[in-house]
Amino acid sequence: MKEQQSLYWTLCIIGTVVLSIFTFTPLVIPVGTYRPSIGGVPRPLWAGILVYVLLVVLTYIGTRVYPGSDDEEEGEVTQ
Repeated sequence: MKEQQSLYWTLCIIGTVVLSIFTFTPLVIPVGTYRPSIGGVPRPLWAGILVYVLLVVLTYIGTRVYPGSDDEEEGEVTQ
């Protein structure tokens, strides 16, 4: 189980880095296009919303598979 959590954690890190890099590519802000829009909303805004939602999902998954946490210890109170 720990190896699988470690794999998921690594995938979360890679996904976050890829999304961060994607934010600054021409795919988000096309070169030579004036006012790109989808449904009247600027395309960069749609891309930003998508990146935001995906980062929230990756953060949620990351909190569940973080290799430093132990599921057995969640209910215990440390003193």
